[in-house]
Amino acid sequence: MPAFHPSFEALPSEIPVFPLPGALLLPGGRLPLNIFEPRYLAMVTDALGAGRMFGMIQPRPDAPAGPTGPALCRVGCLGRISSFAETEDGRFLITLTGVIRYDLAGELPMRHGYRRVRADYTPWRADLDIEEGPPPPVDRAALLEALRAYFRARRIDANWEAIERTADATLVTTLCMVCPFDPREKQALLEAPDACERARMLIALLRIGAHDPAPASAAPRGRPS
Repeated sequence: MPAFHPSFEALPSEIPVFPLPGALLLPGGRLPLNIFEPRYLAMVTDALGAGRMFGMIQPRPDAPAGPTGPALCRVGCLGRISSFAETEDGRFLITLTGVIRYDLAGELPMRHGYRRVRADYTPWRADLDIEEGPPPPVDRAALLEALRAYFRARRIDANWEAIERTADATLVTTLCMVCPFDPREKQALLEAPDACERARMLIALLRIGAHDPAPASAAPRGRPS
């Protein structure tokens, strides 16, 4: 069992959110973030004093902005600050570990310049189910074949020994988060109903990416909307 495993009833109903295009956090995944804007420095400071949690969510470029900023996607992921360091120039270097997905149930007044929402975790309650049992089936051979082709096409170097030692569930989660997919593809991976469907979707995206002559999207660098 992970060191932090809240009960469903203990989840916060109102959370700060960090809207960041192209950044994907999944339950159990670990997302490093370089926090430097004053409003998000305030958000992290507040979170450290109140459960150490906030939500990642992507903006929606296809919808009109509102009074608090860009429209937000329907689904995000709650994360908990699992490591924290402060730099000499005042930045925060944190790692956010995914806890559970949430539906956006409404926006709240801003606080210290950052956005806040009501979160509905009900559709994603199974994200907290970590009872021991057989891992979800993953076609590992197909996944590795697609990944090798994708990395060759994108000229991405990889530590294949480490990849082959990584458990299926961890490998799928990590690849979904780190591969430079389009923000819409990242959102589709987030909203996949279960781990099996996410793995199938990942393999499909890797195969498409291996045959797409367009360059890979740039990885997110911490510039929120």
